[in-house]
Amino acid sequence: MGKPSTDPAHLTAPTVSTGDPSGPVGTAPVPQAPLATATVLLLAIAVGTSAASLYYAQPLLASIRHDLDLGPTAAGLTVTITQLGYAVGLMLAVPLGDLVERRRLVVIMCCLNAATLAVSGASPNALVFFVTCAMIGVFAATAQILVAFSANLAAPTERGKVVGTVMSGLLLGILAARTVAGYLAQLGGWRSVYWFAAGLMLLIALALRVRLPQAPPATDLRYSALLRSVVALMREEPVLRVRALYGALAFAGFSALWVPLSLMLAGPPHYLSTGLIGLFGLAGMAGALGAPLAGRVADRGGARRTTILAALLLTVAWLPTGFGRTDIPLLILGILVFDFACQSLHITNQSEIYRLRPDARSRLTSAYMTCYFTGGVVGSALASLVYASSGWTGDSLLGAAFGICTVLLWAAQTIRARGARHSLGYHSPAA
Repeated sequence: MGKPSTDPAHLTAPTVSTGDPSGPVGTAPVPQAPLATATVLLLAIAVGTSAASLYYAQPLLASIRHDLDLGPTAAGLTVTITQLGYAVGLMLAVPLGDLVERRRLVVIMCCLNAATLAVSGASPNALVFFVTCAMIGVFAATAQILVAFSANLAAPTERGKVVGTVMSGLLLGILAARTVAGYLAQLGGWRSVYWFAAGLMLLIALALRVRLPQAPPATDLRYSALLRSVVALMREEPVLRVRALYGALAFAGFSALWVPLSLMLAGPPHYLSTGLIGLFGLAGMAGALGAPLAGRVADRGGARRTTILAALLLTVAWLPTGFGRTDIPLLILGILVFDFACQSLHITNQSEIYRLRPDARSRLTSAYMTCYFTGGVVGSALASLVYASSGWTGDSLLGAAFGICTVLLWAAQTIRARGARHSLGYHSPAA
């Protein structure tokens, strides 16, 4: 007989009791070997494709606004509604990754996302479009189930690298969404973007069904108790609370940048086409490079350094960005710096929270990402209102304010940590 395969993509991962403090029984996959490169690549593509569903609309807002007869504020709220749906998915769907068999769950959600994308592309009016945008957001939460899945499948020594690679796929998916959407809309109208995305999600669902292993549940909690345990994790884990707040502030600034950007570029003095507006997604490519790097640094104990560096960059990036109303090169520079900082902080946050409770990673992801995208909803809603009243300058000041709050949070945490060390009698030169 031939030697059996040890690639986790072809095995059902065994489980081990972990004594989950959030429930009576906890189980977690025990990886038997490093993940095959093809499996990691598929996870990255699947995460990127799922997350891309949230961002197809951003470079299309001007076209959607014209076709569905929307006002400027309503057009901007398209992204807010999608993110609000995503927040609902994070709260109600992502915890299921600890309760049911993960492969089946992600395949079903990919198929449902495909269906809502197709209906959205056929929307006859604004009401249908907004409802389907919310449902797209709910099912796009598949991306976060897959991130937690990848963390469980990865060996402990490669977890930061695997999660960083998968999250690079997420960022590339976001960037590709804007670029591809812009060009497809230029060729076949904005509706063709959603039909293309629906077909792509069906292909991803098939690939996940064939390649990924089955993953038994990590807990036997009832669904209502599972949701309550997410709240319990937030109450019991201070690291989770702080990292969730970092994430919320960073993504609020991210939304403040990208939500009004296409409206600004489509208007005076630029008057850019949807294809050219989509190309601005490529300016954030530096963020994809920062994701795996930040994961490795965090694994080596450098989370504090990456956090303050990212917080400072999230603030100063708005200086060149604010001049983007009249200076495209400065706008591109600001986007490069901002996306690098945002993704670096995001990966650092996830690396830190996944250390807390290995048997509850889907619930940790749910708690963190719910706060993360709640920040995005607040940021996009405020950006829509501020841009409508104060233009790009006002929006830039809003984004910088989110960055300043991130720096202040880091300073407050540093002072608190030093105070705790002194109270315990520790004295170090650094302190």
